[in-house]
Amino acid sequence: MRVAVLSDVHGVLPALEAVLAEPEVGAADLIVLTGDVAAGPMPVETVDLLVSLGERVAWLSGNADRELVEVAGGKVSPHPSSQWAAGRLREDQVALLAGLPERQVLELGRLGETLFVHATPRSDEEMILVDSSLERWGEVLAGESADTVVVGNTHMPFVRLADRVLVVNPGSVGMPYGRYGAHWALLDGESGAVTLRCTPLDAREVGERLVAESGFEGIEEWVDEYVSNVYSDADALTAFAKAENRR
Repeated sequence: MRVAVLSDVHGVLPALEAVLAEPEVGAADLIVLTGDVAAGPMPVETVDLLVSLGERVAWLSGNADRELVEVAGGKVSPHPSSQWAAGRLREDQVALLAGLPERQVLELGRLGETLFVHATPRSDEEMILVDSSLERWGEVLAGESADTVVVGNTHMPFVRLADRVLVVNPGSVGMPYGRYGAHWALLDGESGAVTLRCTPLDAREVGERLVAESGFEGIEEWVDEYVSNVYSDADALTAFAKAENRR
């Protein structure tokens, strides 16, 4: 089985469309979404496109998906884009997000038992990074039997071993940190290969389309922060290390 892993789309429809147009994604046996699908500038259209793919897609819930459901139920979000997105989703879309599982497990040939989660196996918002210590990884993976663990959440692509467990983060389709483009991963169960991929995007074209089609009143500022400019990997790792409570 060949699995395309897409994480943290965050309602950026042009980036999602570009990834889905990749031949290897089109040929994959399964597309796994590791959470945070809709919280962003084009939530309705993003969910509808993914739903149209039917059983080719395995969905997971992320912390931003959970927040959209909570906001739709009356909670106030500190993130204006999430507050806005939750108000745009239809009832059927909210119900879809509310019913998403927190984990998926697949047997992937040479990759073995493969666990897919959003952040870590024990939390949908916990921070774990490529340079986290083996002791920290041991805590996060305690009690798990998977040979391969696929995570998202931090928008930072990496592949590493953590005491013989292969850990993969595909990065973010819609809100990348480090370098611009739509990041995703391809898992090949036959060969055991894991490939980190980045689909090139024209930032100007993506930004112009989002401004024209989103409807979010803060879209120009959003585009400036997440499309026209991209947080560096150094900045992101420094901020996330603090969130990991690292001294």
